[in-house]
Amino acid sequence: MTEIDFFANDLLEEAKRFLEKSGDSSDTVAQKANLHAALMLSFCALEAHLNAIGEEFSSQTALSPHEKGILLERDVRLDDGEYRLSKSLKITRLEDRIDFLHRKFSGTPPDRSSTTWRGRLAEAIDLRNKLTHAREVPLISEASVQRALQAIVDTLDALYKAIYNRSFPAASRGLTSRLTF
Repeated sequence: MTEIDFFANDLLEEAKRFLEKSGDSSDTVAQKANLHAALMLSFCALEAHLNAIGEEFSSQTALSPHEKGILLERDVRLDDGEYRLSKSLKITRLEDRIDFLHRKFSGTPPDRSSTTWRGRLAEAIDLRNKLTHAREVPLISEASVQRALQAIVDTLDALYKAIYNRSFPAASRGLTSRLTF
């Protein structure tokens, strides 16, 4: 495992611990703060895991420059009549990167129905967006953050199965954190 893999795992463990702390507290201000921290850190963890996967597979010669551009979130430009990665950042939607990775390595697109990991991830992204881009006070509950965190763990598990043919190591622990702060 690389340094970014360890960091991504740490972020996920922190998110799970903040979720646990929200349930342990009787102070509503602390509960809300812990839920916000859990939700935001869980998405930081997901992005870090995707970046680690992208970096790992970007060196494959079988990938086109455009595919490498998606993995590394870099722009692709014509240079001397050849497509090459540029140094310019080109952000790809989180959902699109996940769908690309799943299809590229499993050969099938993810099922987007609401009962699948992909459908639950869409709900989690919606919840995160309500907090990140708030236009009104979002209703964020312990149950909604639990569902969001579980959707992220399930997404990582589905990607690991599609890419590595094995489960995401932290999936077996569910939402139980290894941390005790």
